[in-house]
Amino acid sequence: MAEESQITIFDASPESQHHDYKLSVDELQKSLSKFNLTSNQSKVYIFLGKYGSKTAPEVCKSLKIARTETYHLLSTLQSKGIVSATFEHPIKFSAIPLNKAMKTLVDSEKQRIKTLEKQEVELSKLWESIPEFVQNNSGDENKFQMLQGINPINSKISDMVSDSKKEILVLGSEKDQLKFYHSDLLTNISEQKSKVRILSGCSEKTQYVFEDIEKKCIRNFSNEINQKLCFIIKDDSEMLFFTKNNSSSNPTMAMWTDSSAMIYSMKLLFDFIWSSSKPQ
Repeated sequence: MAEESQITIFDASPESQHHDYKLSVDELQKSLSKFNLTSNQSKVYIFLGKYGSKTAPEVCKSLKIARTETYHLLSTLQSKGIVSATFEHPIKFSAIPLNKAMKTLVDSEKQRIKTLEKQEVELSKLWESIPEFVQNNSGDENKFQMLQGINPINSKISDMVSDSKKEILVLGSEKDQLKFYHSDLLTNISEQKSKVRILSGCSEKTQYVFEDIEKKCIRNFSNEINQKLCFIIKDDSEMLFFTKNNSSSNPTMAMWTDSSAMIYSMKLLFDFIWSSSKPQ
């Protein structure tokens, strides 16, 4: 019986009655990673929240995490304000309720951002105090950036959309368009004065994502390609191209470039697909 007591929802096999719970736990861990919690940090938090207060050795044994790392994880979660400890001996740790934990993490991130904003002026002064030592700094070279993670990618897209003067082209599958919708990209595009054209792989059930955009600006394209391509072009001057992978565990990646040759090629592709696609 002692061995059975160590089996948790984190260990549930596909044949186990707890397998459905494990799927929910996996999804919850992915969501908690957006709040800057590592996989093991979220694992410990979920364990304490669902199995009640535990000592460090109990956490270590149940989750099969090294003793030293377990103490470090508990200490970190305490410092984040989402795990508390008792004064008794041995010390027991417990997770605060999820709604309070999320508020604590969000408030902490807001405070961090405010601190960074206050440092902007000081950093700008320090930057300007250092002279430039470049003699021939040509601004004509084509450049590119590899972006990893949804936040820097969305930030780059937001800059492209807000700076657009002529035209914004968007091509993406149903899954891609849903991501754009939930990140407010489509709302931001609808508010721009630039001409907009969107090639979409959305089905009838998800057409609501384009509710703020004129139907004439949207066309549906073939399902044969809608899972393989996703890119955004701004004013024939910038492009952001999403790289695709088959593993949901890998972070989202995209390449930004101002290469005229690459932008011209993708614009030709966009125009070809647009001309052969059906209007909404």
